[in-house]
Amino acid sequence: MNPFESVLPSTFSVSMQHQWLPFTPNREFKADPRLFARAKDQFFYDLDGRQILDAGSGLFTTPAGHCRSEIANAVHAQLLELDFTPSFLRAHPKSFELSSRLVGLLPDGMEKLFFVSSGSEAVDTAMKICLAYQRAKGAAGRTMFVSRERAYHGVNFGGIALSGMVNNRRAYGNLVHGVVHMRDTWLEENRFQIGQPKHGAELANDLLRLVQLHGAENIAACFVEPIAGSTGVLVPPAGYLERLREICTSHGILLVFDEVICGFGRTGQPFAAQSFGVTPDLITMAKALTNGAIPMAAVAVANHVHDTIVDTAPEGAIEFFHGYTWSAHPVACAAAIAALDIYRDEALFERARDLSGYFLEQIATLRSSPLVSDTRGYGMIAGIDVKSDGAPGRRGHLWQKMLFDAGVHLKTTGDCAIVAPQFVFEREHIDQTVNILRSTLASFDA
Repeated sequence: MNPFESVLPSTFSVSMQHQWLPFTPNREFKADPRLFARAKDQFFYDLDGRQILDAGSGLFTTPAGHCRSEIANAVHAQLLELDFTPSFLRAHPKSFELSSRLVGLLPDGMEKLFFVSSGSEAVDTAMKICLAYQRAKGAAGRTMFVSRERAYHGVNFGGIALSGMVNNRRAYGNLVHGVVHMRDTWLEENRFQIGQPKHGAELANDLLRLVQLHGAENIAACFVEPIAGSTGVLVPPAGYLERLREICTSHGILLVFDEVICGFGRTGQPFAAQSFGVTPDLITMAKALTNGAIPMAAVAVANHVHDTIVDTAPEGAIEFFHGYTWSAHPVACAAAIAALDIYRDEALFERARDLSGYFLEQIATLRSSPLVSDTRGYGMIAGIDVKSDGAPGRRGHLWQKMLFDAGVHLKTTGDCAIVAPQFVFEREHIDQTVNILRSTLASFDA
């Protein structure tokens, strides 16, 4: 008996011609589709009921495992109690409960939350907050932003201007001006280092060079991912983030950490800011906020930033003219609160921290493959570079499909595989992931 008869027709006959898939070669996919039918715990299942181990936590979204009944029940109850309310001039109790819960996880002094629905929205919201802060301080000329090469900050126009991954930018030009980029932190001498690399702290002085070139009085903020995730897991060199914080503080520049990927335990602490001991002025978050169950994101804002914007506005005015229909959606809030309960009750951040050493040790063993040119990682995220076959990204794309067929799901970017296990993985799931990575690499030479 087909285990999916209750949810799918006996033959999958629905046309695939009408959906335009994101970040996908659509003609290739529709000629040879790979579909998930359901998921549970550590696994996806395809239309034939075949298990596929989720070594990418969905898309860095689902560290607590799939289809958690606690979240489903919270969502169901919320839909029957209050399905929607706008957050313009209105609110609901769960949004305040959620914001209070998040403050308990954030670094000290970050006590304000602005809710949105995606990481891309969070980044653009953070950009607006930075501009509003500088204007409120009487520094309206501070309109420039600093980011990094190989950065990923979402796909809205603000985010692609900040981003340093060329394929996300090349088709659209640069419609948001005044964004300049520091170098990325990958260095040849750091190849095959797990954890924070020893070399490269001086790369943070790129920010100082840009201050000297453009003038601090023109720069609003510096955006960085503590760990550059989607580009291939670039871990910050020891001392690098500390130096960025020092330069920003000295020159009145806001420091923004984009933690859409590495927030919620991925580094072994609630946020990477705590893992690396550096507190920014704003933090963007999304993905694992609801364990991937419902789209939701937020911007955490330091008290001094929020208070400057709010306290300098005229009495009765809207202090920050920005928001979305779905900001603090009641159902998303319910899902997020249930996810935070799971993270707390099952000590999943601590579990990730305890499992990290074994995970990274096993990833490092892939160095023995002649195709592997680098391995990197920190906490529960790692990147594995494979040598190009002459067409950048072609081998990585093929590898991703081979991994799916062999029973492992993860993301590849170019010729890099990004492994981000769920925190509910056991050692046997890590072993299975690494063994399949190794065997598929070997098949390239077969």
